Amino acid sequence: MSDASHAVRANDVAFAYGERQALRGVSFEVEKGAAFGFLGPNGSGKSTLFKLLSTIVPQQSGSITMLGHDLGREPAAIRRRIGVVFQSPAVDKKLTVAENLRYAGLLLNLGGKELATRIDEVLAAAVLADRRKDPVGELSGGLRRRVEIAKCLMARPDLVLLDEASTGLDPAARREMWKVLRAQEGLTILFTTHLMEEAADADRLMLLDEGAVVAHGRPGELMEEVGGQVLEIETVDAEALVAEMRTAFDVEATQVDQTVRMEGEGVQELVPEVMKRFGDRIRRLHLAHPSLEDVFLHRTGKRFVVVEPEPDQKKKKRRRS
Repeated sequence: MSDASHAVRANDVAFAYGERQALRGVSFEVEKGAAFGFLGPNGSGKSTLFKLLSTIVPQQSGSITMLGHDLGREPAAIRRRIGVVFQSPAVDKKLTVAENLRYAGLLLNLGGKELATRIDEVLAAAVLADRRKDPVGELSGGLRRRVEIAKCLMARPDLVLLDEASTGLDPAARREMWKVLRAQEGLTILFTTHLMEEAADADRLMLLDEGAVVAHGRPGELMEEVGGQVLEIETVDAEALVAEMRTAFDVEATQVDQTVRMEGEGVQELVPEVMKRFGDRIRRLHLAHPSLEDVFLHRTGKRFVVVEPEPDQKKKKRRRS
């Protein structure tokens, strides 16, 4: 494909915080108009990649071209053509929806009729026209996120970056958020997530672990690569059961924590015989088509684990002596 068909090209990108390597030779391409996801557990490097692409931190090594501009040499040109939605809220709860958009427009040097037209435009795009006079603090989490998206669209960006933007939203609110984004003709969307169901809806997806790319492609194709079905058996003696199942069924069984795992064509046919022979030792048996979690485990040999950050504890006031 020609350069004209791509919004982003990244080649051998590396980044380190002191001695800690956050990205290790990451390469990918994003077609214009696509929704491209970065999926990974804590410490995978997706947040660092987001900071690089949004020009928050300077490039260290490798090359990144965005919208025809070199990120290392032309970050200002890139900023003029992108929109960013952070995980943390960036709207004023005390202001109305329209007031938030007005201030966003003023920062873009918009004014007069052009500003009013742009506000009406993004309110319609985000399906918020009937909420323009509502204080943002009175809106639901899903509606607030749509206000943030509307604010992002004020600049008419060619590319939008979302950093875990759907975190904390219920499934219905998440669907509405994506409905708004997908409706913007020609808009390229790059998003980080740790939600499997959200990642599965991407046009293309990159799985990251410890700063390296472990899988890259269309979600459906990645899951098909695992093949067939995935059978997991939770037991108290996984190591012994793996050995016995390999002998009894001549299959490639592996141990993951206290779970015996088999994947591939025909594993579903083993279920009756497994229950007959080992039923008294089985705590749980799960049979399903491969998921993105299975892709991650298949490529890395470990489970996809996300640790939610603990809420900040309020500082205790000092007692007066």
